Amino acid sequence: MIHRSSFVFFVACLLAVGCSRETKEVSELRHFPIDGMEGIITQSGVEFDGQLSTDGNGSLKVTTTEPFLVRLFEVRDIDVKNARLVYEAKMRTEDVEGQVYLEMWCRFPGKGEYFSRGLQSPLSGTADWTTQQISFVLGKKEIPDLVKLNLVVKGTGTVWIDDVRLFKGPLQ
Repeated sequence: MIHRSSFVFFVACLLAVGCSRETKEVSELRHFPIDGMEGIITQSGVEFDGQLSTDGNGSLKVTTTEPFLVRLFEVRDIDVKNARLVYEAKMRTEDVEGQVYLEMWCRFPGKGEYFSRGLQSPLSGTADWTTQQISFVLGKKEIPDLVKLNLVVKGTGTVWIDDVRLFKGPLQ
């Protein structure tokens, strides 16, 4: 999980020109702009909304009357170890009763799957576009062969998600 001060540092390093050697290691591994339904794993119970988005190209809309898990993307073939994986997305909610948060699963060969959930700042009620993040810390010998990115709706309501990104950054 990223604390507010770590998040500010992380974003500042992404934007700064003169970062130290350690902070230059921050890099975007994948970007999923959500300009359609292509690549989204869960196709049932979700729809593309061409009207609402953060970039003008649409977003994924989820309207549910019960708890719902949206499997967004799976990322393979990334060479990441001894780093922090950061999953970031823009999200908007309307009349959500319960909680909405991001979830990341990492699979390690011979060891199984482990997860990180964005429970430190879940969304509920009605909220305009906000940036949500979760992170997963990888040790020196922890190299995932699969990273799953999910949206979790623990309740009811409508959620939009857009501009999904996966970053690799330094441990601190």
